[in-house]
Amino acid sequence: MFMTLSGASFLLVKGQYVYVAVLMLVIIAQVVDFYNFHKKAQTEVEQFVESIHYRDFSRHFDVKEAPQELQSLRKGFNEINTTFKVISREKETQYQYLQKILELVNTGILSYENTSGEIGWMNESFKNMLGVPYLKTIHSLERRDSLLYHEILELRPGQNKIVSITKDSNSSKIVMAATAFQTDGKIYKLMAFQDVNEALDETEAKAWQKLLSVMTHEIMNSIAPISSLAETMLHRLKTAVSQLKGQPGALEDLQLGIDTIRRRSEGLLKFAETYRNLNKISRPNLKTILARDLFENLHHLMQPTLEQKNIDLEIILKDPDLELEADANLIEQVLINLVVNAVEAVKDIAEPSITLSAHAGFNNRVTIKVSDNGTGMSPELIDNIFIPFFSTKKSGSGIGLSLCKQIMLLHKGNIQVQSIEGEGSAFLLHF
Repeated sequence: MFMTLSGASFLLVKGQYVYVAVLMLVIIAQVVDFYNFHKKAQTEVEQFVESIHYRDFSRHFDVKEAPQELQSLRKGFNEINTTFKVISREKETQYQYLQKILELVNTGILSYENTSGEIGWMNESFKNMLGVPYLKTIHSLERRDSLLYHEILELRPGQNKIVSITKDSNSSKIVMAATAFQTDGKIYKLMAFQDVNEALDETEAKAWQKLLSVMTHEIMNSIAPISSLAETMLHRLKTAVSQLKGQPGALEDLQLGIDTIRRRSEGLLKFAETYRNLNKISRPNLKTILARDLFENLHHLMQPTLEQKNIDLEIILKDPDLELEADANLIEQVLINLVVNAVEAVKDIAEPSITLSAHAGFNNRVTIKVSDNGTGMSPELIDNIFIPFFSTKKSGSGIGLSLCKQIMLLHKGNIQVQSIEGEGSAFLLHF
């Protein structure tokens, strides 16, 4: 175009107007071609920008079929698209990887935007922990659990706190931890929720085991010599009867006193031996057993007692093939203890009833439930029933429910109680 314009200018100066007219036609054709070239380039750029805007990195620009002057441009577009495609694939892989990890962990994860409260992320563990299928904003939690909602808002990044939550009438303790991050000019709060009930139960059980070991050791070591000494004194006293004949009543008093010491020391030895049973179980013999077999054995065992006391036993088992990994003998012992307690609870009820049921819940975790329509328990009583030596019965030893709890902990499970005073109680065994 430059050369043509220069030639036309030269011919115009020389007065060769005919040639100038011809060259003008060439110049017009060149201008049109120049415009079309830039229009094509602009169209190519617009198409590339559109694909980037909609993240359509699959688009391919044909280099071979393009005009020579556009081939390098299309080649550059394809290289940029390929790079974006690799970056996008890597980000998607990382996102999917992170998503699967967050779904697998037992820790509840929740993130929300600080200003609006809009939920950014909520994994399945959090939903199952609180029984919340969906939350649009963090403020929606206030209607479900007002106390937990305010605890979450008050928890500062870098802090952690233990709180109690209630789900389906079951109370459990969780540890909350918080941190914060900023992206796109917005500040997000990231929360982690960890159920610590099992850890606390295990620590508590170990503490009680150590205490019981010390108690039984010290009691038996102290009482055994007293018992032995009492018997020795009684034997020697009988050999010295002739020397005490002159003192009326002295022999009887000594015999009575020494015999009292002996009987009391034997009672203390028996007491220590009873509580030693709490530490005897160390490892359960786990096997796959059917829940219906457990219930059938329990029914045969308890049926005479229940019929004698006119108590109705209802067994609910929707899945007859429901299985669990457990030590049948130990779990049977737990169920007997719970049914015996239920019989005691309904003894003054007009229409006494005990219900035995089992079902598989989240992650196929089996739950066995023993419930009654008895007198129920006060909140203060519920807090103490699993403590060793604690009993509401005059003749109770206070180790029944403690032993039940230890057996469930050995099965890597736990035992929970639900009770309303005057309406009844339910004990849940979670495996």
